[in-house]
Amino acid sequence: MSNKLSRIMFMGTPEFAEIQLDALAKRGFPITSVVTQPDKPKNRGHKLTPPPVKVKAEELGVKVYQPTTLRDEKFAEILNTEAPELIVVAAYGKILPPAVIAYPKYGCINVHGSLLPEYRGAAPIQRAIMDGKNFTGITTMLMDEGLDTGDMLLSREVLIAPDDDSGTLTLKMAEVGAELLVETIDRLITGKITPIKQDDSKSSYASKIEKSDCSLDFSLPAGKLSNIIRALSPEPLAVCSHNGRQLKIALASAVDEKSVAAPGTVISTKSGIDVATGDGILKITELIPAGKARMSADAFVNGRQIKEGDILSGWITTT
Repeated sequence: MSNKLSRIMFMGTPEFAEIQLDALAKRGFPITSVVTQPDKPKNRGHKLTPPPVKVKAEELGVKVYQPTTLRDEKFAEILNTEAPELIVVAAYGKILPPAVIAYPKYGCINVHGSLLPEYRGAAPIQRAIMDGKNFTGITTMLMDEGLDTGDMLLSREVLIAPDDDSGTLTLKMAEVGAELLVETIDRLITGKITPIKQDDSKSSYASKIEKSDCSLDFSLPAGKLSNIIRALSPEPLAVCSHNGRQLKIALASAVDEKSVAAPGTVISTKSGIDVATGDGILKITELIPAGKARMSADAFVNGRQIKEGDILSGWITTT
């Protein structure tokens, strides 16, 4: 680690960011303040729950700020008090205003979950799985006022295994990102890295996951449906309608067999739940019925909750 740095502000919220923070702390980087999202109600009890980055920062004994906005005088005072020489951002969840980006001497470094300029935006990991990609990656970059448009510093590929969901892939990418971040800061501070401008003509956008993304359209091919289910697991999960009730699909795979049944028709319940699609068969193996816990498809069948000939359809979402 370079001895030129004495004050780093870390900005992040979920587990992905927590892993970055932990890696920097273990390598001895001077994290003097952490900025994260406010505590939010969680689960049925709506108990206020701190984000993973806050929990980790408190373990490390680092001062934590949870502003509702970065655009007021209050946060300007925080910046002046903490006087960071470098700001590191990892899945923070808010866009940094120009005044914040311009503040630190060494700029703001972002750890982004894609090989930029591909998949700029809020959900790069989920969108890569949805699109059936075989690999993705991590990019560190210098932030500017655009959405993930800053000059790239370092990048590294990450393979997407056939059984990866967004949860397992996020953890793999977080570990890779942590190593890349450490290398990026060391090389940036010592002047041993050359920022590279992004080619905007090759960019794509990974929009935030909306409720409408979660509704399964069984006219799609089974492979595409399987990718959607993987991308949305372990949360928020893909959903469909069965007898007018919501059914969340936690685990499924594509079977390369043909079916003459209409898309959405349950054609077998002998081992899992086989559903006809627009091309191929989707085998559902784990699900969450409305108001119940996650269970195997076989347990759902044994409880006589579903049978051959039943129809699964898209879940009508409400805003």
